[in-house]
Amino acid sequence: MEWWIVILIFFGVLITLLLLEVPVAFAIFIINIFGAFIFFKGLPGLRQLNLSIYDTLTTFTLTPVPLFILMGEALFRSGAALRALEVLDEWIGKMPGRLGVLTTLGGTLFAVLSGSTMANTAMMGTLLLPQMQKRGYHDSISMGSILASGGLAMIIPPSALAIIFGTIARISIGKLLIAGIIPGLIMALNYAFNIIIRCTLNPSLAPSYEIEPVPFRQKMVALVRDVLPFGIIIFLVLGLLFFGVATPTESAALGAIGSLILVACYGQLNLKLLKEMLLGTLKVTVMIFFIMMGAQIFSQIMAFSGAINGLVNIFLSLRVPPLVLLIIIQIILLFMGMFLEQVSIMLVTLPFFMPIVTQMGWDPLWFAILMLINLQIAHTTPPFGLLLFVMKGVAPPGTTMLQIYKSALPFVVSDLITIAILVTFPVLVLWLPGLM
Repeated sequence: MEWWIVILIFFGVLITLLLLEVPVAFAIFIINIFGAFIFFKGLPGLRQLNLSIYDTLTTFTLTPVPLFILMGEALFRSGAALRALEVLDEWIGKMPGRLGVLTTLGGTLFAVLSGSTMANTAMMGTLLLPQMQKRGYHDSISMGSILASGGLAMIIPPSALAIIFGTIARISIGKLLIAGIIPGLIMALNYAFNIIIRCTLNPSLAPSYEIEPVPFRQKMVALVRDVLPFGIIIFLVLGLLFFGVATPTESAALGAIGSLILVACYGQLNLKLLKEMLLGTLKVTVMIFFIMMGAQIFSQIMAFSGAINGLVNIFLSLRVPPLVLLIIIQIILLFMGMFLEQVSIMLVTLPFFMPIVTQMGWDPLWFAILMLINLQIAHTTPPFGLLLFVMKGVAPPGTTMLQIYKSALPFVVSDLITIAILVTFPVLVLWLPGLM
């Protein structure tokens, strides 16, 4: 069977299953069963399927995933993250688009404390969207800032998606996590500048209001009590990882333990909360691991069928400069992001793109961050961006999907600017990992 026929069949079946609302993990698994049976000669192929599943689930690099999820569950469900957001609100002075900037600061902080974009978006949408709409903020500031900053958890460590990416692409998990720090901060700054500039040029987007003054002493006490302890957790996760004291798994374990101790110090740790945290962690972890089971098998089938070599050769045969080829790849990812969710895109593209990265001599960490930002854009692009539907769930009744689509577009432009900056200056991605 020709390699291009294999690709058409696999992608056609995958898209059909997804349109039928089959969960992505089950859709990939169904395709893999038939692919293994056909290309690996019947029953031996199914035995190979079982071996691949075992090898995937016993991969040590996936160990940080449930620990990072547990860390986020503890901080969000206990209300510790909410108190930190309230303190940040007290410290922000009067400025254009004040609540939009607060949303960006909160999204950046919560990204360091949780690898879940959907949890961040849902929480900030629940807390900040009613306040912004009450004060007459335009949708492009209120909903747009929440959608954009909620997606920062995909880039700023600890990012569960970055761990999955590194596992599939066989990139150092520790270096990939550290590589996301500067690009994530650049994205946050771009969002803040986007809000401030637009609200300065058009004040009606975010009407100003009087801020009740808070005594400096009270603000300092709140800062020390509710925000600075998060610095300890951030150091346990990122600091020890950066200095080589701990592996990603060890830093994730220390972060989870630190989060539980912090919640206990706030007097919030009890059996009910512990049960909710563990169940939430279990649900997300099982979903991620089930998807990962399909990733390894899918890559093996694509390689064995010749599809990877065929598609890679077509890309390499294009008589275009490397920059143009990189732009073509980014455009392909943007288009796929309109219809597929992030893990699906990684599963079907990384087996093809990573050999191209190697052939072109691009740094895998640099390419990984560019692709992760592109996948973050997919979270907020219509018609199937996951965060768009999260926003719909927390938005007031009567909010249309068209309103949500329009609110996200200015921040998609900010993300594209970030990609252009990182393409022009790769050192912004590679500097911190190079110091490890």
